[in-house]
Amino acid sequence: MGDNKNLILAAVLSFLVIGLWEVFVIGPQREEARIAAEVQAARQAVDPTPDAAEATVPGGIGGPVAEAVISRDDALGESGRVPIDSPSVDGSISLIGGRIDDLNLKRYRVTIEEDSPEVTLLSPARGPAPYYSVFGWAGGGAGTLPNLKTEWSLAEGDTLSVGKPVVLEWENDKGLTFRKRYEIDENYLFTITQEVTNPLEESLTLRPYGIIARHGEPETLGMYLLHEGAIGAFDGITKELDYDEFADAPFVRGENANVETIDVQNNGYIGFTDKYWMTALIPAPGTAFTAAYKIGTSANPIYQTDVRLNSLAVGAGETASAKVFFFAGAKRAELLGEYEDQIGVDRLYDAIDWGWFYFLTKPFFWLLNTIYKLVGNFGVAIILLTVLVKAVMYPLAYKSYVSMGRMKKLQPQTEKIREKHKEDPQAMQRAMMELYKKEKVNPAAGCLPILLQIPVFFSLYKVLFVTLEMRHAPFFGWIQDLSAPDPTSIFTGFGMFDYTVPAFMMIGIWPIIMGITMWMQMQLNPAPPDPIQKKIFAWMPLLFTFLLGSFPAGLVIYWTANNVLTIIQQATIMKSQGAKIELLDNIKGIFSRKKTE
Repeated sequence: MGDNKNLILAAVLSFLVIGLWEVFVIGPQREEARIAAEVQAARQAVDPTPDAAEATVPGGIGGPVAEAVISRDDALGESGRVPIDSPSVDGSISLIGGRIDDLNLKRYRVTIEEDSPEVTLLSPARGPAPYYSVFGWAGGGAGTLPNLKTEWSLAEGDTLSVGKPVVLEWENDKGLTFRKRYEIDENYLFTITQEVTNPLEESLTLRPYGIIARHGEPETLGMYLLHEGAIGAFDGITKELDYDEFADAPFVRGENANVETIDVQNNGYIGFTDKYWMTALIPAPGTAFTAAYKIGTSANPIYQTDVRLNSLAVGAGETASAKVFFFAGAKRAELLGEYEDQIGVDRLYDAIDWGWFYFLTKPFFWLLNTIYKLVGNFGVAIILLTVLVKAVMYPLAYKSYVSMGRMKKLQPQTEKIREKHKEDPQAMQRAMMELYKKEKVNPAAGCLPILLQIPVFFSLYKVLFVTLEMRHAPFFGWIQDLSAPDPTSIFTGFGMFDYTVPAFMMIGIWPIIMGITMWMQMQLNPAPPDPIQKKIFAWMPLLFTFLLGSFPAGLVIYWTANNVLTIIQQATIMKSQGAKIELLDNIKGIFSRKKTE
């Protein structure tokens, strides 16, 4: 076991390389493609295409309609609008339908360039990629109820901003007056209060609802590492639904839609989540409601999440009201946590995809963010976090390297055993185990720290990949976005030559430094006696240099710092045990072989 420890490590790492190639190499390419699409949409340069020429009004509010796709500006100009202007967002509310269908995130740009447009979250129907929210009433005996085509009038206010609500009003054919009051905080939380006044002589029963609709399947990364699609939390249970799952069981087919409903007794929300952005309908905690996932069945589907509150009795001459919160913005971890406490909604913080190792990713993020607040640089925070992780794992590392040092001292004896029993593997194994038992050496001790580092590595990668705080966060020099790969490449002279190279050739300075430190770490140990192992380890640093060229720069910095600290730890511990440090001898051996050749 001890002599094959390096081979086990090689096998584990090779498995990770093969299994995660799709995640770490193809994934960033998809991310780049999506960013390009966002830039195009933000600059309103989308032309109508044949397969986008049909849209579907959300089921329950209408049926399929054919609409030509027009530019975003033209779509915004088709209705009167009430401006939205807060410290975090700008946009407008459409007077047709009272839809919140125009929203940009002021604090986030599509790319790191200074002239990059703001991230656009919500967009109007008939334009490219419609995505909006609408609120209304359902029921009978009240005459015509407001719908997507209803033309509202502005009753109060002029611009929706912090501390300055706006109110829309509409009267139906039976004289009922409907009002919508919109409020917004300084971040991303809207409060929508609906009122209906009944002038009739009889009581009415109406049911308030809220809808988030998304026309067509949005561009996603398509990675199992990250959930993008519908998300909700219902009485303590989180439910995620990918876009391709909308049309599957247990949905019940309706006239124009497939629907799944969930009865919520006390607490929850429902909406859509992207990698960094989210929309969510949040009834006031303590309110029972029905949540629904819905998909239209036309050629270009509409994905929809609904909240239907319990029916309200509106007595003759009385007014009834209902309130729903609407989150539309960036998934900042601390902000979601604040809204959890402020509103009292459960599991909103978990809208960030913390993954299977949430018990590691959440503490890692908290610690990383805490360090960042002290040092002001996420790259430095990553390095300091690496130091802390290595310090915590030092006792295990110490046992591992002590075991490795003892194994090295036994190397002359193990070589004699191999030579003596080279024709009888079973006898060789028995002799090895007797030697280890006699010398009180545990050959498996060196494997444990390696196995423990795998979930640590995945957890830190997850934190760097899914948390918004790392997006466009600079380090030093050429690293201006720790969530993106190192933008330099050895094949362009690190920027000296202006031409584009394939993604797999984007081998930047930090991946090269990582590869060198990985090679140096391997040189601390004697060269494996088995020629196959020798070849695997000779090529592994180069392989990982190419692989990490497509990793987020923040993770490459972590891995590099981890390698450097491992070299220091291993050399120090092994020297204290009287084991020979092979690093310099191995390096000299490489150069001496070259001279001989």
